[in-house]
Amino acid sequence: MQVIVDFDVCESNAVCMAIAPEVFEVRDDDFLYVLVENPSEDLRDKVEEAVRRCPKQAIRLEG
Repeated sequence: MQVIVDFDVCESNAVCMAIAPEVFEVRDDDFLYVLVENPSEDLRDKVEEAVRRCPKQAIRLEG
């Protein structure tokens, strides 16, 4: 699976980071960083929850 973020829509509110800190990080510069673009299957549930709970629907998965 591949994590894709629409950074034009993302508000860096860190909801995704709270759910899947292994994959997402909001740094001191207030920007979201995807730490692992292709997370392993054992993280799928967390990443799917982050996608569902993103307030701006800025995250999607492929694969």
